[in-house]
Amino acid sequence: MATLPNQLPRITLPAGTLVDTTGDGPWHEPLLWYADEPARPGDWSRLRATGRPLGLLPVLIDGGRRDEGPTEWELRPADTTYPGDHDAEEVLSEAWEAYASDELEVPAPWPGLAPAPAASTAGTPDELAAEMADMLADTARPALVPARRSADIPAAIGWTGPLNHENDVARLCAVLRSWEDRFDIRVVELGFDTLKVSVGRPPTTEAEAYALAAEHFAFCPDNIGATPPGGLRGYAHSHLLGQEVWTFWWD
Repeated sequence: MATLPNQLPRITLPAGTLVDTTGDGPWHEPLLWYADEPARPGDWSRLRATGRPLGLLPVLIDGGRRDEGPTEWELRPADTTYPGDHDAEEVLSEAWEAYASDELEVPAPWPGLAPAPAASTAGTPDELAAEMADMLADTARPALVPARRSADIPAAIGWTGPLNHENDVARLCAVLRSWEDRFDIRVVELGFDTLKVSVGRPPTTEAEAYALAAEHFAFCPDNIGATPPGGLRGYAHSHLLGQEVWTFWWD
């Protein structure tokens, strides 16, 4: 995928690892750097201030339930396209048609994209992402990724967490871009098969949350299947209404 010039090999960073290992062998440049030590409060803001002018963005790395870090993940940048080449609604509507079922109380047809809620006054999207990152300190390691925008981070490293749902993570990054625009999200943490984002503009009404739940189902059907009974409406109420953190897990 198209990226800015990779500055990771040229800057001084704390003790950590430059990852250039992929599922297909060594990559021609580092895909990311991640620290040896767990994150501390303030690390996210410091890394963003250092990296942003150089085309590097922070993210937290969680070892998850399997391997401990990206050197053990099957990163596949060679199989990843560019998020800007995909249309978010097209990606979501295709997944909706493939996975919708009465069993999950997910009826056809595809209802369309949810409207953007009113802007939040709680802080800027990046301030809220930093607050979330500080809350996750001590449980994950800080990292820097060459990426144009936060939504592109999974594609920039060829992340394969959603592989059982989507072979090309750039298509899901197109959805993350759309959520950046409508909901002020930021990608804050990646695990082996998990993703956490901060939400600067969460839905504030049941109707807004329900409309968004359809997108979450198409983006990550496992999220709906793993929640208590109630289908989209139950998920919307418990996981989306006023929530400033969204968590995704792919089986």
